[in-house]
Amino acid sequence: MLPIGLSSGGKPLTDETFAAYREAGITHMELAIPPDAYLTLNYREVRELADRHGVLLWTLHLPFMPFDVLDISRPDLAKASRAHLTEIIGRAADIGIKTFVVHASGEPIAEEDRPERMKVAKESLCILADVAGREGGRIAVEDLPRTCLGRNSGDLLALTADHPDLRICFDTNHLLAEPTVDFIRAVGHKIVTTHVSDYDRLDEKHWLPGEGVTDWGELYRTLLEVGYTGPWLYEIGYKAPATRPRSRDLTPADFARNAREIFAGAPLTRID
Repeated sequence: MLPIGLSSGGKPLTDETFAAYREAGITHMELAIPPDAYLTLNYREVRELADRHGVLLWTLHLPFMPFDVLDISRPDLAKASRAHLTEIIGRAADIGIKTFVVHASGEPIAEEDRPERMKVAKESLCILADVAGREGGRIAVEDLPRTCLGRNSGDLLALTADHPDLRICFDTNHLLAEPTVDFIRAVGHKIVTTHVSDYDRLDEKHWLPGEGVTDWGELYRTLLEVGYTGPWLYEIGYKAPATRPRSRDLTPADFARNAREIFAGAPLTRID
């Protein structure tokens, strides 16, 4: 069994939120907050709450929107974007966060523009990896859907090739043109964290596992086969999306139960 994690997903970072993680057996949190809150968040207060409840602040998801302002792959935005992310990395590293999840680009990206955007993204990622490294941390580049950079294993291997400390965040609902297990086997040696959610393989959905088409037993076994030991970390909203109505909001206990069912190879509980 892997440790169970959950993105904060915009939930208030309160004593109640951390207590719910602890009570459910969720040991790892990814901090993901609104784009305008990264420089106003009281990081020390969040660290105190996490310590009080025994929750590890595992990753920080660096902001990536709006695309016309923040994009490390755009020649006109890369320098300012890197400066903004550098400041955030420093603040989060001060409270012990070591892994920083980053998007290599926004979108849309025309096919003829991809080589130049890849070049700029790779330069940006190496700079950010140096920044994180000076703080004792690392950058985890996330696989992304559609026209974004990082849409398959070839992209991810290229994006992470030029710096020894660049790693990968595996988002299980972003691969649209490559079988999931093929992706894991190709890049598994670089995967250090996950974003777990289900989908229909037509587009990202961020559904609870069991609500889409993913073969979770195969995915989980393949991750273990490549030596992954990080958290099984969900990136799913508590409220039902329009594409998948539910009778109630999800809770941390729902995520923990879902993870344990997957680990055990048991039928997955659906919340209809």
